[in-house]
Amino acid sequence: MTWLFLPILIAAAVAAYVGGRVLASRRARALPAGERAHSRPGQHGAYALIWTAVPALVVLMAANVFAPDIERQLTASGAPEAVQQLEPFRREAFFADARAVGDGRPAVQIWPAPYAELLPAEGRRAARISQMLSLGGIVGASLAALLGALFVFGQIRPGMRARNRVEGWIVGLLFACSAVAVLTTVGIIASLIYDSIRFFASVPIAEFLFGTQWSPQTAIRADQVGSTGAFGALPLFAGTFLIMLIAMAVAAPVGLFSAIYLSEYAGPVFRATVKPVLEILAGVPTVVYGFFAALTVGPAFREFFNGIGALLVGGPLNGLGQYLMLVQNQMALVAGMVMGIMLIPFVSSLSDDIINAVPQSLRDGSYAMGATKSETVKRVLLPAALPGVAGAMLLAMSRAIGETMIVTMAAGLAARLTMNPLDTVTTVTVQIVTLLTGDQEFNSAKTLSAFGLGLTLFLVTLVLNIVAQRIVQTYRQQYD
Repeated sequence: MTWLFLPILIAAAVAAYVGGRVLASRRARALPAGERAHSRPGQHGAYALIWTAVPALVVLMAANVFAPDIERQLTASGAPEAVQQLEPFRREAFFADARAVGDGRPAVQIWPAPYAELLPAEGRRAARISQMLSLGGIVGASLAALLGALFVFGQIRPGMRARNRVEGWIVGLLFACSAVAVLTTVGIIASLIYDSIRFFASVPIAEFLFGTQWSPQTAIRADQVGSTGAFGALPLFAGTFLIMLIAMAVAAPVGLFSAIYLSEYAGPVFRATVKPVLEILAGVPTVVYGFFAALTVGPAFREFFNGIGALLVGGPLNGLGQYLMLVQNQMALVAGMVMGIMLIPFVSSLSDDIINAVPQSLRDGSYAMGATKSETVKRVLLPAALPGVAGAMLLAMSRAIGETMIVTMAAGLAARLTMNPLDTVTTVTVQIVTLLTGDQEFNSAKTLSAFGLGLTLFLVTLVLNIVAQRIVQTYRQQYD
């Protein structure tokens, strides 16, 4: 019902804008000769629109926020004695099924007598309470819009500084958006730090950072063997670093060379066609890359290495051949290669913009000295663009470290301390997803370890971004 009120509110706001503009124009024409209104009629209309729409929207938002709790309390307070005697969890389940029955949907659970007979009546009562609260929110929003309109139309006059007031509302909106962004970041950091402190209170930091065994466990019984688990995250850091290296080995040269070609060698038609196509890769969801890695790249790599292993079996490299015969679809090499393909447009686009930012006068000076295009690229453009290119590479590394879906589907879940690209490995982000999947109790070290991993990952990516910014700022060269 609330959403049906929004078109009415929009119409009222438009009417307030038109009415405020007409009223301001009429009163401005009534001024004595030589006097002028401070603000334009459109600014008066915008001020009227704001005072009509904003109070109503505030009331609607407050109603949507507080209505569920009020509805829950009203529903519980008027419930029959048999329902009130249920345990809190069972009582909430009963009310949820009652609302479903009231909406014409079947109940989730099978309730014994007398609860089954009470469901239809409680469902109708819950529906009436919900409708009453929705109607109250709409009435409150309507009154707020009406009072705001009456207030603003009483304020409109030629000398009113409507422009300044509208600009003040706009500045306040921009400040609120900025504050939301900053407070969201602060909230994320505070949450990570708080739960990480809880985790490190039970697991030493040295063991977490330098331990070689990762096997988080939750004790079912107090005397369970190995109930404390092992929280050495070094295998996760090694797996993350290995996949990041493979990804950058693919993305860095391909992205940089494609940027050089598109910037310096490609014609306008080819560049206008290929550059958007290349950047389409940046819009492909990572889960699609994961499917591509698991269903196409992984089997192709397995058949390739198995074929090489079959050729080596029985020869001097029999051990290597037997190892290659056991290679499976999931390996660090597959995840790293596909992740590198995903990062190509990231590196290419940033590098292309940086190379194009090098002044044309440097190119002209190099050509005037008799240098070829390739010599100009190697000796003039790349040195001039090197700080920006290095920063782009570090930002791409941060993106590779934070990737999850490709690693989950192509590299596996085994926490191994290895630098072999043909082994199954896991990363920090994959373990965070694994630890927080499903219903978890946030009082165990197993679940809290995800926050320790998240804080570590946050600090690493933060350092990489700071280093990238420092490189750009420190080694930036100014050219006239």
